Amino acid sequence: MSPSSATPARCSIARTLELLGDKWTLLIVREAFWGHSRFSEFTRSLGVASDVLTARLAMLVDEGILERRAYRQEGSRERQEYVLTEKGKQLHVVIGALGQFGRDHLPRPGSTSPEYTDETTGEAVSLAFVTDDGRRVPASTLHVQQGAPAPAGNPQD
Repeated sequence: MSPSSATPARCSIARTLELLGDKWTLLIVREAFWGHSRFSEFTRSLGVASDVLTARLAMLVDEGILERRAYRQEGSRERQEYVLTEKGKQLHVVIGALGQFGRDHLPRPGSTSPEYTDETTGEAVSLAFVTDDGRRVPASTLHVQQGAPAPAGNPQD
């Protein structure tokens, strides 16, 4: 819901920010991409309060970004781990873009920013806008405009 009304936001960016606009939410997703899946791993790596982590994990599960899976270590009770769904894996581009922006514009000595490479060749990769035929579009020539409203009854806009 948009903060100023009881109707859902029309803009896809606003709706996504309503879901993911909290720092802890995106950091949990980042940690999931880095292979963390257990409550204790998220707590240890993020230093987030248990109640905040519990709420964010529940929301990410409810939204279909993470799924709960049962696991049991020998001699322990059954616990839950949190694994990215296909929907959640699509957020890799978002996390990658945030990392790239931070590396380019907010550099820090000793940074632990992720570096992306092609698994096959080891070649460094970066995010970019490309045309359907694969031509890279530089930011200086990128044109952005507001999309047309979706027809009534069609939630995709």
